[in-house]
Amino acid sequence: MTDMTGKRILVTGATNGIGLEASVKLARMGADVVIVGRDRARTEAVAKQIGERAGRPVDFMLADFVVLDTVRQLAADYRARYDRLDVLINNAGTVYPERTLTAEGHEATFAVNHLAPFLLTRELRDLLVTSAPSRVINTSSRASFRGSIDFDDLGMSRGYFIMKAYARSKLANVLFTRRLARELAGSGVTTHAVHPGVIATNIWSHAPAWIRPLMQLIARWFFRSAEQGGDTLVNLASNPALEGRTGLYFNELKEKPAAPLAMDDALADRLWVTSETLVAG
Repeated sequence: MTDMTGKRILVTGATNGIGLEASVKLARMGADVVIVGRDRARTEAVAKQIGERAGRPVDFMLADFVVLDTVRQLAADYRARYDRLDVLINNAGTVYPERTLTAEGHEATFAVNHLAPFLLTRELRDLLVTSAPSRVINTSSRASFRGSIDFDDLGMSRGYFIMKAYARSKLANVLFTRRLARELAGSGVTTHAVHPGVIATNIWSHAPAWIRPLMQLIARWFFRSAEQGGDTLVNLASNPALEGRTGLYFNELKEKPAAPLAMDDALADRLWVTSETLVAG
């Protein structure tokens, strides 16, 4: 087991599923883990639970990724509390069964899954650089291979469909990862995207009622556990063989080629510029 003593790690989407399990394992490895959740009571309780399982205290912070102002506040609060960030794990994610707009006017699946981690990483960039060698890990999905990005309709006002929205946001995760790797080349900050496997978590609890029984049946036979999925995040956070390597895509624990669209540098550049505009406060 890699010794992570002294490493400060921020994990979003850590109150359940793979984020929770990864936090437990990283804390057991000696890391100083900070988890992020939306609800204070639940997040505090989960931090205590993780600490008890890991045998060392775990801190917590709050943000609701559907509200970008709370992401900015999260970054400000983190900066005020800590002076280093060795690993940022952008793991928070969701999906909406029907087209939903945030208070800031963004399509909600895209906002939570892409714009929020994009903004958080941007706001913590300087801290990552001064803490280098450091890492940024973005939880994507194999759905990225089915994704497309229509810059004329990022709000998906025409033909919203749950899987189309999810695939778009997961493609954006990989494009962001590769573009961030170019942006931070030579800084000592590396970044990777990962498909953790098809995990039996509650991210699909908002799926349409007609598909839930089918997903439960599939889960029984094909889904990986949250603990197995958490291993993929732990690997990218701690594996010494990845030191100095950046901009890669992993399918579970194995490095794999990303989706063809995700390899389009011009598309990544345009997404980066567009995202900067969308998160401008």
